[in-house]
Amino acid sequence: MPISRYADPLVPSGGLTTSMVAVVTDVIRDGKRIVGYGSASIGRFAQGGLIRERIAPRLLAARDIDITDEAGTNLDPFRAWKVMMTGEKPGGHGERCVAVGTLDMALWDAAAKIAGVPLYRHLGDRLCIENISPRVSVYAGGGYYYTSDDVARLTDEVRRFTGLGYRHVKIKIGGVPLQQDLRRIEAAAGLLPDAGRLAVDAIYAYTRTTSIEAAAALLPLGLWWFEDICDPLDFETLATVAERYAGPIAAGEALFSAAEANLLDRHGGLRSDRDILLFDPVHCYGLPDYLHIVELLESRGWPRTAFWPHGGHLFCLHAAAALGLGGAEVNPLCFQPFGGYGDHAIISEGVAIPPEIPGIGFEAKQDLRDLFATLR
Repeated sequence: MPISRYADPLVPSGGLTTSMVAVVTDVIRDGKRIVGYGSASIGRFAQGGLIRERIAPRLLAARDIDITDEAGTNLDPFRAWKVMMTGEKPGGHGERCVAVGTLDMALWDAAAKIAGVPLYRHLGDRLCIENISPRVSVYAGGGYYYTSDDVARLTDEVRRFTGLGYRHVKIKIGGVPLQQDLRRIEAAAGLLPDAGRLAVDAIYAYTRTTSIEAAAALLPLGLWWFEDICDPLDFETLATVAERYAGPIAAGEALFSAAEANLLDRHGGLRSDRDILLFDPVHCYGLPDYLHIVELLESRGWPRTAFWPHGGHLFCLHAAAALGLGGAEVNPLCFQPFGGYGDHAIISEGVAIPPEIPGIGFEAKQDLRDLFATLR
């Protein structure tokens, strides 16, 4: 499916796509067959080939005992994950991880629907987590470059975010000369209580030299965080910036496995007392491997509050609620209809609560519900 960075359909989308899937079960509730839905999050291109040729056929060929729980009364996404990864070699994470994560999302949606509870509660039950709070701190992601009237349209966008109840915002930098980005930052920060509510995302635009130049210019501003500074595997440059930039740094969005998370922690120079981890559960082989990342970095001294999943959709909201993470990104205006939380979702003082309906809650979003229905 095509998916755009912009709410305005007249702005060129750049051809970005995503995948969506349906997992159809033989379970009937209230006279209707239970179907789990999933998508490939956002920011990577669609994974249809991998899903159709390698991953989905393994699920379809599996025995019931290989993909259901001990009682045989529900799907077991952990067992299904092992089926999807049958025959796959370590390494080569590339786009394979996103194909697995897409189906994993749909499996969790179906399993929570069969259990009759919202996903965050189902996750809590499966992982034996007590005292889950459904309240999750969220921020509005967006702020892409407009082809005309960029600063004016950016400020309109930030005003819409604050009007929707968001108290923290993230915008893009790195695509224009630094002085122009500083004007964008000044304009956006001027609509928030202070610059400490504004994060900036360079989308890996900077080299070693320009990373240092940008860090020096941004440090006095007191931003919330500085995200995706350089190539995601250029740990040397990231560590150099971390030595010079005292403010929080956010990284991990384009790292897709526990092995890569390990390298980031070992060599990226990040500081567990202030920095932010952006791993996307869907892009990291789904929740089973995302849990491995959380457990690994927790054992190294990282608090769960350092994790703010990338993605901007309901699946990450449920994960953040169940696991007690720091918060989650929301894409309230862009990447529609996959971004955002629902037609009647309320963001109050920067806090969101997952829908209290079985599953992930995609059905609470009319345009997304209609789109997923086309799969059937």
